[in-house]
Amino acid sequence: MDGIFGNHYEAYPFIAYSASHIFMVLFLVIGIVALYFFRAKLRKYDKGIRLSFFVILFTLEAGYHFWLYSTNQWESSIALPLQLCSISLILCLILHLTKSKIMFQFVYFLGVAGALMAMLTPELFLGYPHFRYFQFFITHIFIILTSFYFIFVLKYKPTVKGLVRSFIFLNICAAVAYYANKLTGGNYMFLSYKPSNGSLLDYFGPYPWYILVLEAAALIFFAVILLPFYALQQKARDKS
Repeated sequence: MDGIFGNHYEAYPFIAYSASHIFMVLFLVIGIVALYFFRAKLRKYDKGIRLSFFVILFTLEAGYHFWLYSTNQWESSIALPLQLCSISLILCLILHLTKSKIMFQFVYFLGVAGALMAMLTPELFLGYPHFRYFQFFITHIFIILTSFYFIFVLKYKPTVKGLVRSFIFLNICAAVAYYANKLTGGNYMFLSYKPSNGSLLDYFGPYPWYILVLEAAALIFFAVILLPFYALQQKARDKS
């Protein structure tokens, strides 16, 4: 398999913060803004929109695994759904089908944290116009847009209880990923070593100490993205 579906990495190098990278970040921002301004109209077509989100995420993830398999790259050390964004994608699929409020909390805290980090510091080695470039960015964008769709359109709200549950769930996932890394030689959730390209983990110290710093950073980030909603809830209580 050649061309944009091949595995000739040198033919389509990814360059961080190139025009193609910035375009996808801007696309994410525009998508969030659009969800906010058109929230009332979108609410009328909720079922169809959620189905569209589901199909896009499922098709791109299935396509990614088919691409890995067809180019002889599928290995248990890299392809199991144990990266934070892979887990978030599965949670998004369940959320779109069920509208579960508990699932929303997981998607908001884990999905936004993981996908935003991936968008800003991608561990990506194939750039525009390769299939992997589009698959990587579109899935991460739709993970984040899923959260904001449920917030703006369906009026779901992150909660303190949701933060605590999400942090516990994150650590359960990390434990599973840790043992999977031992069995497969993989680096799921970056628990074995830091990404080979530049990332925020470069500022978190050497192995294994950066894992503890990452835990603290995740908790702080969860608190930061909860803060606006917590402040609004407190303000509403004061008025009542």
